[in-house]
Amino acid sequence: MAAQSAAWGRGRTRAQGSNNGGLGRAIRYLGRQRNTTLMAYGALIVATLAQLAVPQLVQNMIDTIQQGAIATTFYDLPPFQRPFVLLNTGYTAEDMATFQANAESWLIGAVVLIVAFAAMRGVFSFIQAYMAEKVSQGIAFDLRNEIFTKIQRLSFSYHDQNQTGQLMIRATDDVEKVRLFIAQGLVLTAQAFLLLIVTLLILVLTNWQLTLVVLPILPIALVTFIIFGAVSQPLFVQIQMRLSALNTVLQENMAGIKVVRAFAREGHEQKRFNKSTDDLYEQQLKVARTFSFLFPVIFLIAQLGQVAILYFGGREILYGNLSLGDYQKFSLYVIYVFFPLGQLGFIISLLAQAAASASRIFEILDAKSDVTSKPDAVDLPPIQGHLEFRDVTFRYFGGSDPVLKNVSFEANPGMTVALLGGTGSGKTTIINLIPRFYDVSEGSVLIDGHDVRDITLDSLRSQIGIVLQETNLFSGSIRDNIAFGRPDATDEEVIAAAQAAAAHDFIVTFPEGYNTPVGERGATLSGGQKQRIAIARALLLNPRILILDDSTSSVDLLTEYRIQKALDHLMHGRTSFVIAQRISTVLNADMILVLDKGKVVASGKHEELMESSPIYAEIYHSQLVGDAAVDETETQEA
Repeated sequence: MAAQSAAWGRGRTRAQGSNNGGLGRAIRYLGRQRNTTLMAYGALIVATLAQLAVPQLVQNMIDTIQQGAIATTFYDLPPFQRPFVLLNTGYTAEDMATFQANAESWLIGAVVLIVAFAAMRGVFSFIQAYMAEKVSQGIAFDLRNEIFTKIQRLSFSYHDQNQTGQLMIRATDDVEKVRLFIAQGLVLTAQAFLLLIVTLLILVLTNWQLTLVVLPILPIALVTFIIFGAVSQPLFVQIQMRLSALNTVLQENMAGIKVVRAFAREGHEQKRFNKSTDDLYEQQLKVARTFSFLFPVIFLIAQLGQVAILYFGGREILYGNLSLGDYQKFSLYVIYVFFPLGQLGFIISLLAQAAASASRIFEILDAKSDVTSKPDAVDLPPIQGHLEFRDVTFRYFGGSDPVLKNVSFEANPGMTVALLGGTGSGKTTIINLIPRFYDVSEGSVLIDGHDVRDITLDSLRSQIGIVLQETNLFSGSIRDNIAFGRPDATDEEVIAAAQAAAAHDFIVTFPEGYNTPVGERGATLSGGQKQRIAIARALLLNPRILILDDSTSSVDLLTEYRIQKALDHLMHGRTSFVIAQRISTVLNADMILVLDKGKVVASGKHEELMESSPIYAEIYHSQLVGDAAVDETETQEA
């Protein structure tokens, strides 16, 4: 719980530092789809102007009805009373004749125009909605690809400090929050500003006295907008953080479901999940309470404005200073002022969520990788396999305690180097520094005389093969997994690699052969089968430098023998670094490095070290000598 709280605290600090610019940067992605964006907002302008034309048409229709009614009443009066009517209304006899003759056609014309503008608004609203959705999906596409590309390139130290579930949420849910704001919230905001500006201009030209009644409402709404935006945005940051924590628990549980069930820890995992869901539920309720208060406030402000217009407009009608048509038009335009206010809560909600999510997205996109190719880095030419550690010191995350201290050794091409030592001695750190998963803190790692920091990462890693105890396979076919490092490999090359890795025989027993799906993380294959596919994958790459952990304790003796033979074939002629856990590896190694507390305390061949290194002799007898019987059994089994 303390670690989780600390993670939330770090996330809150980072988010607050980038909230202000994150959403603006996301909006600038509109420039990548300029034509579609222009079409969307051009259609929005046309649809909004069509909407704004309707109140004027309604006024014309009401005036036409009034004028027709006056003309009808005028001609129903006795002739001697008609001059008094003309005097009071200000119309002439010709006006009355025109009203009577054209009232119905004018009414039909007004109705037709209203329908035409409504149809225009519908067509352009459809265009605007479709184009806005297309733009938002395009931006989501760009963001997800950039996040994935960035995650692929970030150094291992970044992944060591960030949970997988949190990174997944940022590439999915956070991107969706930003996309939703661009598709809806940003459009509503643009429409609101357009409606407000044009409507206020029309209101001033129509009746500036009544417009003064509306104006005081707008600053109140703006202040409300700012206050709720400031209050709600941190709440949504917390929601995303707690959603990430929930996703992390779920991802870990799904990945380790066999371990959970094997240790009967379902109840414990359920409690962890419940705790995460409770935290998320509590935060979502807090947001709900905030917006449950916001929406009534917004509607109250809008209702106060409408009441003010009703009162002052009614007085103007009573005093004869305002016609019914003018009042109706003014009232409709006032609705266009208060309509954006009614949407204010929805816009604030989308804005706050998008701002919180955008800050989290750009935390990843702005993250600095500890390991990158220099601007002037050159491609590593085909190597011979000479490797040197020159006075290497290494610290994780810039910590004060070094994991490796002044490590120096040299491996010539074709040598097999066994790394031996207790837990925490630095074996894994050494093999991580060779492909430059991490950069040394001091000293240098050289391959064929080239400092690994001066060459491009792709050219370096493409010439290094890695086979680890925990084999990672990807969803797809067996062929796809063997050819993972060389997608352009021919079928003959894939089969040859599988044969060399002792994998071909079991592959062809499957009904679909090399096209057999391996399932998630290779779930449909046994441990030994996965290991041999990983060896074939490394063989196909034909690396000059090989890194492997040759532990095969999880498989039966015959499978272990076959894997070891495949590993022996794989190591032949290559510079190999092996975390030694078998006596055969140690006995056959050209050089054994004995590590203790981050230092190389002894190096040499088996016979030399048995005489000169008490630490090696102790490790040999306590950890490895028992394997001798296993080796003999393997030989008999084979």
